[in-house]
Amino acid sequence: MQCREACGACCIAPSIVRPYYGMPRGKAAGERCVHLDGDLRCQLFGDQRRPRFCTTFIAEPAVCGESREQALTILAELEMITLPSAPAPGRAL
Repeated sequence: MQCREACGACCIAPSIVRPYYGMPRGKAAGERCVHLDGDLRCQLFGDQRRPRFCTTFIAEPAVCGESREQALTILAELEMITLPSAPAPGRAL
């Protein structure tokens, strides 16, 4: 699957916990990456400063759905279900 024109869902929905060029604290889930331009295109595409998370992301129907709105929803849901679970009260990490 090719990336959908004017989508940018993968640059908004997921969190990136490691610092990267232009975002020294990483990026929270739902936060727009500073490198996403007005046409919803990544300005770091093909640049070695692009985060590893982004370079390994593969657009596919299972995560991108049939529209930008579906992609945002699916990626936000994946973000939530992959969060580390909190330890039970009184339990050490």
